[in-house]
Parts: sequence; structure tokens; C-alpha cells
Amino acid sequence: MNLFHDYVRYETRRQFFSHGANAVGMAALASLLGPSISTGAETTGEEGKTPKTHHPAKAKQVIYLHMVGGPSQMDLYDYKPKMQEFYDKDLPDSVRMGQRLTTMTSGQARFPIAPSKYKFAQHGKSGMWVSELLPHTAKMVDDMCFIRSMHTEAINHEPAITYMQTGNMVTGRPCLGAWVSYGLGSLNQDLPTFVVLVAKPTNTEQVQAISARLWSAGYLSGEHAGVSFRSSGDPILYINNPAGAPPEVRRKTLDGLRALNEMTYKKVGDPETHTRIQQYEMAFRMQASVPDLTAIAKEPESTYKLYGDEARKPGTFANSVLLARRLVERGVRFVQIYHNNWDTHGNVAGRLPDQCKDVDQACYGLIQDLKKKGLYDSTLVIWGGEFGRTIYSQGGLTKDNYGRDHHPRCYTMWMAGGGSRPGTIYGETDDFSYNIVKDPVHIRDFHATVLHLLGFDHTRFTVRHQGLDQKLTGVEPAHVVKELLA
Repeated sequence: MNLFHDYVRYETRRQFFSHGANAVGMAALASLLGPSISTGAETTGEEGKTPKTHHPAKAKQVIYLHMVGGPSQMDLYDYKPKMQEFYDKDLPDSVRMGQRLTTMTSGQARFPIAPSKYKFAQHGKSGMWVSELLPHTAKMVDDMCFIRSMHTEAINHEPAITYMQTGNMVTGRPCLGAWVSYGLGSLNQDLPTFVVLVAKPTNTEQVQAISARLWSAGYLSGEHAGVSFRSSGDPILYINNPAGAPPEVRRKTLDGLRALNEMTYKKVGDPETHTRIQQYEMAFRMQASVPDLTAIAKEPESTYKLYGDEARKPGTFANSVLLARRLVERGVRFVQIYHNNWDTHGNVAGRLPDQCKDVDQACYGLIQDLKKKGLYDSTLVIWGGEFGRTIYSQGGLTKDNYGRDHHPRCYTMWMAGGGSRPGTIYGETDDFSYNIVKDPVHIRDFHATVLHLLGFDHTRFTVRHQGLDQKLTGVEPAHVVKELLA
């Protein structure tokens, strides 16, 4: 894929002829090479048109639920009963194998094993083990596709979240949502293609800092960046007209701004000027569409029974996923929800129940609601964090409480709908949930698989930037995990 068609779309007549003889040569070359270079045939991605994908897509939209901080896999999904025998014994060197630790535990005199204090049971035809903390999730395991062998090289939050969202630990790259926006385009011209919601956790003991860099468009056009909706007050700042300013005045003001911006573009030629124009126009159209979108109170009582009463409260995770369903129902391509406070370095007993209660019924409600609305088969739901947690305790250890440090060597994520294979349990870890023993899935493989479900070959889904064909999965080997596909 290339950005040549964007350049052609924005280039002014004066700039075109200023190229002189080269302009004639470029026109001749474009006619010889055909429409693929002159119109960007690799991707149309425009509202009202069918995007040109590399193969038929299973998923058309995505809801990505990111648990900021790293959920504890052995307390939720990766059942390790043998660890009860190892309570307070030191982690064997043969298991750690010299792997690096964070500075938060590297100074500990010992690494005592902390078995999960929570009970597990098998559920569904798949026999998936699920913690007692997730009773609603346990009811739908046969709709879900579990990956227990995710792994990453990042060991601290900043690079790890960036890696999970953009495919690189270095900031400045487009995130997954921006790539989807770029490749598939809009389904509704009155709403953004990519929306971000930051849910408020019930427990705020240790929240991680997150910022708009995580939903940035990077080197893609700015129009593909995520639009962040606020959790209270107006969802978008200045979405409503100020007192005394009717829509006609707002329209006239925008027309004037557009004329000024076009004058600036003719002088400077910066494509971001056109992005600004488009954002103003989108904001104007959203004045009509957003009030209906956010009128969650109009949902029937059955909806709140499904999602739980927390869905009535603006900013909660349950409220956010209900809004996510309303967004995809109206054609938003990609909805990203961040839920914070999963960084359980201490007080697992006090914090993890709150975290699970926030998300458990809400996730169940979302899946059932998507089915009811006929959106489940075309909407891919993703759940997971940036890494896992250690089997050994950070800080004090008792039978009733413990802490866990960051662990990049293995962690669990799940998908549902959108062409993922239901009832799947993929990958295995050792008895300590420390190392992967079967079917590892790297972040690159995960991204390649998600892009495949959306109709893209990750090796060909590229953008020319700084002389290189950049792609979400980077330059190292990545493969689609076919066992995760329906």
C-alpha cells in the first residue's frame, strides 16, 4: 500500500505545475502503470465504498479491551494447581534460567512461590479453567478463543503498552486502530472511524499513566488517529454550540475557517492542514450524531440486566462497553477501551476482585448483546494486557495475600467473534506459568492474525515512510496463527 493517492488528492494545481517537466513525466508514468499507483487501488477505504482487502474479511469492526497494567494470568485463566505444593518455596533457577527481572524485585533476597488463592473450575465443552473471580465469563467460554502463550520482550509498562498497541516499543508508530482506519476507512461519515474510551476502575490504588500517543496515527495521516471520548460531561469538547450561536453561525464560521486553511495549504502544502479541515467538518456532523449515540438512558431495562447496573454510570467499564456496542452498531470501525489498575505489585486479594467485578459481567453482556444485534460474527472482540505477572511474590507473602511483578515471558489474552475460533484453548505454559512449553504466540503473530481476520496480509499491508515499507508487524518474522481462525 502507498500514500501516493493521498498526495495526489491534496496537491494544488500551482504545486503540480511548479514541478515543471517532472510533472509531465509523472503523468506519463502514472498512465503506464495504471490505476494502482494513480488512485491507490490497494486501498479505497472511503465511506460508502467497499475497501479492497487482500482476501475476504471475517471481521469488519473491532472492540479492543486493553487491561492496563497486566492481568495476573495464574489468578484468572492459567490454572496451576501444582503450585499449592510450592507455597513459599523459592523459584527454581532451572525455571528462571537467568531471565531478567524488573528493578522492583531484582533486589529481593528470595523469590517465594505464591500459589493463586482463588478457586478454579472447568467450564463449557472446551473445559477451559476459569477463576471464581469471573463467573459470568465462565458461562461463555465456548464462544471465546483463549491464547495462554502470549509473550513479549518488554518488561516495563511504557514500552510494553506501546509494543502491544503499535507493534514497536518505540513511540511514534501508528497503532492498530489507526492501521484499521487507514485500511478499511469509514462506515459512517457522521462518526469517527476510530474511537477511544478510557474507563474508570472502581479501585484506583495504582493506575498507570496512558496518553494519546497510544492511539496516534504515527506516520499515517492524522485523520486516522483515535478520537477520545470523555467519560463525563460532553463526550467531545465543544461538541455543543455556545449560548447564542445557532447552527447557521457555526456553519458560516467553519466555511470561513476552511477558506483560510485552504489559503494556508496553497502556500505551505502541509497535508495536516487538510486533516484539520476534515476534523472541523467531522465535528460539525457529530453535533447531530453524538447526542443520539450517547443517549444510553434510552436503552431498555433488559440491557442493564445484561450489562449490570454499573452500565448506568458514565465512565465505568460497563458503561464504556455498552457505548462501544452502540458505536459499532452505528458503523465505527475500531473502538479501543482502556481499563486501568491491573498492575498488582501488592494486595492482590484487595484489588483483583474489584478489577474482575468491573469487567466480568460487562464483557459477558457485550458478547451476548452483539449476538442479539447480529453484530457478533462481524465484530472482533479482543481482551488482554501488555504482559503477565510472576508466580513468585513481590513483597510480603501470606496464604491470603501477595503481590506479583511484571512477567513478559507468558500471559493470557482472549478473542471472541469476528472470525476467531470459538471454544479454542491455544498454547501451554509450564507448571509455574513462567515459561511457554507449547505453541508460543508473539505480539507480531497476534497482530498478523488480527489483520488476517480483517482481510489483510500483514506482509503486504504497508506504508512507504522514510524510504521503507513500514508495517504493523515490523521486520522480524511473524505468522498468522491459523488455529485461532474459525
